[in-house]
This record gives sequence, C-alpha cells and structure tokens, in this order.
Amino acid sequence: MRTLWMALCALARLWPGTLAGCAEAGRCCPGRDAACFVRGWRLDRVYGTCFCDQACRLTGDCCFDYARACPGERPIPPCCFSARPCIVGEWSPWSGCGDQCKPAARVRRRPVRQEPRNGGAPCPPLEERAGCLDYSTPRGQDCGHSFVPAFITTSAFNKERTRQSTSPQWSTDTEDSGYCMEFKTESLTHHCALENRPLTRWMQYLREGYTVCVDCQPPAMNSVSLRCSGDGLDSDGNQTLHWQAIGNPRCQGTWKKVRRVDQCSCPAVHSFIFI
Repeated sequence: MRTLWMALCALARLWPGTLAGCAEAGRCCPGRDAACFVRGWRLDRVYGTCFCDQACRLTGDCCFDYARACPGERPIPPCCFSARPCIVGEWSPWSGCGDQCKPAARVRRRPVRQEPRNGGAPCPPLEERAGCLDYSTPRGQDCGHSFVPAFITTSAFNKERTRQSTSPQWSTDTEDSGYCMEFKTESLTHHCALENRPLTRWMQYLREGYTVCVDCQPPAMNSVSLRCSGDGLDSDGNQTLHWQAIGNPRCQGTWKKVRRVDQCSCPAVHSFIFI
C-alpha cells in the first residue's frame, strides 16, 4: 500500500492535476460530509469519487492521500455519523377556540422525541391549526349565531364536535336531527385553491358552478329557531348569498340556494357543515 501511495504521489508531482486528492483539493472534513469529495484514486485502487472526511476510513472510500493530507482527522465510530431521523410524539388534544362567539382557530401540537442528526429525516410539522367557532360565552350564554355570512368547514369536523361541549343550550334529549342545504357556487377567491395545509386542504375542492351540500347540525343550529346562521333558507333562489371558509378568512365567495333536503347526498369533497 505504501508503494502504491508513493507511486501515485510521484505521478502527481510530475503531472499536476492528473491525480486529484485531498491535498490538491485542500479538503479535510469532520464526520460524514457528502460534499467533501473529489474525483480521483481511492486506496482500493478504484478511480472515481473519493472522500476526504473522517467517515471515509469506515466506509472504505478515502482518497489515496487522505492519511497524509489530513493527519489530524481521527476515524470516528459508526454511531457518531450514522443518520438519525427526527422522531415525534403523539398529538396533543385540540385546544379550545381562541375566542368565543366569533370565528377563531384551535391548535394541537406534538413534541420532538429525537432531533435529527447527520442528515437524518427532518421533523414533520409540529403544529396544526383548524378553524372553529364557539357558540357560548364563558358565562354559558348562547352566541355566535348573529353572523350574516355562512361559515363552513369540511364535514369531517362534524365527527369531532358534540352538542353539549360546544353549546350548553342543547340537551341530549333534543331530537332534531338537522337538515341539509344545497347551494350552487357562483364565485370564490383564488386563496381557496392555494390552501395546502393538512386540515384546510378541503378548500381546494371548492369550485365555481358546482352544487355543494352544507349540513346544519347542533351546535351550529340555534336551539330556538332550529336554523343555522347563513343558511339562506328564506332566499328565493335568485339571491346571492355569501360564505366564508373557517381556517382561512381569505377563502370566501358567493352561492345561491338550490333547495333544502333532509339528508346531504353530495360527494365527500363537496360536503360541508355550518359552523
């Protein structure tokens, strides 16, 4: 091996530039550095990509002159340069709405159990936000039904809310099962199509000219009038009504009432709920 190294060095002195190595490139890097390489001869007599980092002794891909060009670089054990991905914990429960009686946001977070190291996979999002609307004040008074626009969100959110937890005006004995409003969308802002966060991606499926279904269920349904704010039930079908997506106030638009039905039957991507 020493004879091979001496021969390669002699050739490099006779014809500079023909044998690229760590010395010629001026490179000596700690750990495993994917950018610390040159094109030249390796110690295993293979010409190609060779490295000038500490890990090359363990991976067997050092340049021919690494030992002399980088005398202070000691080899490191595999545990110190192997990639470690980010590991996260479970999601926390959803927080309450940031404000009562007006559209706000709820938040959930998850902790980092292990930070990424040595090029390991980065951490996924650690926080998620979703729109919400509380229908009661801290004193338990019913509120939140006075908004003129229809505030909507994906129908999947209906599985997470309960009557009593959001509005004390609803008792478990209330038997009204709600109703469904069908609308034909007339216009919407371009902000809806730009939304790509996990819990607001449903906004991308809002389209002009499509018929959508919006479910009116407690607690969005007023316990006295048995109506949802912004349902357009009193319009004649020619009146332009306004809606706004919860979670992104810039995603909004207009629609016209088609009809009221007992049960919604639109595809999942076109099914929403009043909130």
